[in-house]
Amino acid sequence: MSDSVTAGPAAWVNLPDLAEKFDVSISKIHQMIRDGHLLAVKHDGVRKVPAELVANSTVLKHLPGILTLLRDAGYNDEEALRWLYEPDPTVDGNAALGLGGDRAREVKRRAQALGF
Repeated sequence: MSDSVTAGPAAWVNLPDLAEKFDVSISKIHQMIRDGHLLAVKHDGVRKVPAELVANSTVLKHLPGILTLLRDAGYNDEEALRWLYEPDPTVDGNAALGLGGDRAREVKRRAQALGF
């Protein structure tokens, strides 16, 4: 997310801290980003991951699939982040929060619909 965009995650995790949290090397975190299992964008000039997309020592279960669906629909990383954080009270406030709860299937269904 570019510095000019203010809507989005309430908290961010930088990549070295995420590597420590996941107990993996920083190169493994970069590989997860390249493979589409994790979303990282520049925030305050540093590449970071939205904290809501991380669950304990891994990414949210449905996140890699959602990111694949969004990329297949033509979304770049910043657009995917905007979609995940667009206000939507029907999925716990926004899609990112819905992924961490019982609304994950609905979020996935909506992401699938973007491709049509």
